[in-house]
Amino acid sequence: MISPQNSSAFGAAITIVNGSTAITSWTLTWSFANGQTVSSLWNGVETQSGASVTVKNEPYNGSIAAGGTLTGIGFNGTWNGTTNAIPAAFSLNGTACTVN
Repeated sequence: MISPQNSSAFGAAITIVNGSTAITSWTLTWSFANGQTVSSLWNGVETQSGASVTVKNEPYNGSIAAGGTLTGIGFNGTWNGTTNAIPAAFSLNGTACTVN
């Protein structure tokens, strides 16, 4: 979810809904299509190389129960003021996710 957004910055919230197997650590990856950058992220450890973003869990939020949901991850980012498309593909621990 992108909110709020102005001509150069935006905020985003991320929710991870886990599948049928509990996990003890996670890595979420995606790529931006329009040159966006993450300027600050909370409840995860972020790295960005070009369009590719990787977010790993913090020591306190790595475990997600089978069928569980992790909320509270979010970031502020910058964009070009023209196009700010939501990434179409995310992967969790190397497995493609359904994007809602």
